[in-house]
Amino acid sequence: MSVLGEETSGDFADASNESRRRRRRRRRRRSDPDRVGFASLLPQLLTTANLAAGFYAIIKASGGDVLTASYAIFVAAVFDVLDGRAARMTGNVSRFGAEYDSIADTVSFGVAPAVLAFHAGEISSLGWAGWVMVFAYTACASLRLARFNVSSGRYQGRFDGLPTPAGAGMIVSAVWFKNFLVGPEIGLGLPPIVPALGVMFVGLLMVSPIPYHSFKNLRFGQTYSATVIPVVLSILLILEPELNFFLVGLVYVGSGPAGYLWRRRTGRALLPVDGEDASSSGTADSAPKPAPHAHSVSPSPDSATASASPSETNPGGGRAGITSLSDRLNHGVSTGREEER
Repeated sequence: MSVLGEETSGDFADASNESRRRRRRRRRRRSDPDRVGFASLLPQLLTTANLAAGFYAIIKASGGDVLTASYAIFVAAVFDVLDGRAARMTGNVSRFGAEYDSIADTVSFGVAPAVLAFHAGEISSLGWAGWVMVFAYTACASLRLARFNVSSGRYQGRFDGLPTPAGAGMIVSAVWFKNFLVGPEIGLGLPPIVPALGVMFVGLLMVSPIPYHSFKNLRFGQTYSATVIPVVLSILLILEPELNFFLVGLVYVGSGPAGYLWRRRTGRALLPVDGEDASSSGTADSAPKPAPHAHSVSPSPDSATASASPSETNPGGGRAGITSLSDRLNHGVSTGREEER
């Protein structure tokens, strides 16, 4: 029996050692920087697809096919979401991937929407002022992406400024909304200065310090409402995308300034990322702390007695722990009453 037990324990030990070796080999392959495979190339391939869709949108918008160009920018946004998910799922998050994604986003969400707005809004009729106002959007998108590479945000669950995909989505949804109202061949009759100012305003929102919701903390499916609300919103967007995407874009773009003004009015502050007090950062979005009132309530005698040092006690045998004016007055009144008795 002892021999059989020793053989069984030896088999278990060999099996456990083999499983450990397999885990170490998998861990070594997963952490090997020189490992080449489809899983490691998938995020870069999706980022390249994002870049290709943005380039295709520029070509189509320059040729006058603004509707197809808007669809291409939407496809670029889909690839932009997928490449980050693929990098996290495959464990291939790297500095190179982040920089490559930023360059692709500059083309797809910085250059392509500006070219789309330039041709869809007939801003070319404004001359040099038109292309300067449209270029302001491209410059702001590039600065916004560079700032995001340095710092993702000051507050928890918030972006600093309007995200570049959201700014591009606002321009794309405006093209779709115009197609919903009058069709692709008929203009709205608006003066070109209106879309030019709108594009420039969206660009300025991207480089502004106004916080915007990032929605990174949302966990769909954990509660009943978290399951039903996304399904209802998806159905509404699918039923009439040309109208509903524009309305959703307006709400999100306007939520930043509206929330900023509401916090300034109510004195509320957002929770910083580093956990420090938002008022210490000195930003415009943080609310100052109210100054302590001159006639604040003094601490209770128990707490004053507990915090009093030995040097604060009365050497003459008096009551110890008298640290505030109210304690001294109360002590004097009680002593006087005892003497009267």
